[in-house]
Amino acid sequence: MTRLEEFLGPLDQGVWEVAVPREAVTEPLDGGWKRSRINVPSPGTLASYRKGNYHLHETAAEWRVHYDRYDPKQHPLLHLIDDAPLILMIGETFLALVTSARTARSDETRLVLEGQRRTWQFMVIAGCAVILAALAILAHPVHIFAVLVSLLIPLLIAGLGLLIVMNGVSLHPPAVASKGSVFLGLCVVALGASSASLPVALWTMIIFVVLAVWMFASALVSFRRVSRGRQAVPEGLFKRLALGILSLVLGSLIFLAPQAFLKLMLDLLALILVALGIVFIQNGAELRRRMAAGIGR
Repeated sequence: MTRLEEFLGPLDQGVWEVAVPREAVTEPLDGGWKRSRINVPSPGTLASYRKGNYHLHETAAEWRVHYDRYDPKQHPLLHLIDDAPLILMIGETFLALVTSARTARSDETRLVLEGQRRTWQFMVIAGCAVILAALAILAHPVHIFAVLVSLLIPLLIAGLGLLIVMNGVSLHPPAVASKGSVFLGLCVVALGASSASLPVALWTMIIFVVLAVWMFASALVSFRRVSRGRQAVPEGLFKRLALGILSLVLGSLIFLAPQAFLKLMLDLLALILVALGIVFIQNGAELRRRMAAGIGR
């Protein structure tokens, strides 16, 4: 009988990530592993779990585990700065969507009808709607940004705050697992509620300042780790250096050319939405094919 923890020794020796075949682990995950609701998207991930600084991605064929420098429950801000910089989040999100789009037709296990209530028509319509939203962003970026700031962003911020609070609370038994996460989550909820009444210009300035601080802090941490050599960056020296440089460039762009930065971020958002729409449409088409094949039998 083998547990997943028995394979994690290399992470303490400087290895960035350990991939363990699912069949090699015969014991279920113990109670220390908690499902994580907020993660940087990763291609092929079915679910994500955390146990202290260990971060586990469950895929169809294996368990992939890496070691975060900061536990998000204990140090949420440091985790965002070091383990999940904005550039990494954007890049991994787009990569995960592109990978999903490429594998939607060939993967014979992704689309299972158990418990599915959505029809293929809804998936296709949703995909088209998302792509139309992306085109609207490209056609009217300033107007769409104003709408996002005044309506959608406050709701998203409040929702994010609730998720952070939930990550800091244990339901079985009921208890506060992380006071820091609960406090941060409540602050985020309050920020979302109050932001609805802020003028667009003021809220834009707040967003830019927060993003600039986040990116400059991520760049500083990245450069400090790179300066210590390869042992300090098991995820890859050049990858970390590139993240630091891109974070520094985008952070500087906020102050040097804020309009160009805003357009770039909206273009990236539109690109991500297009990829998401394609995933919806291809999954809907695949579901229709499977349904037709089932009826044909």
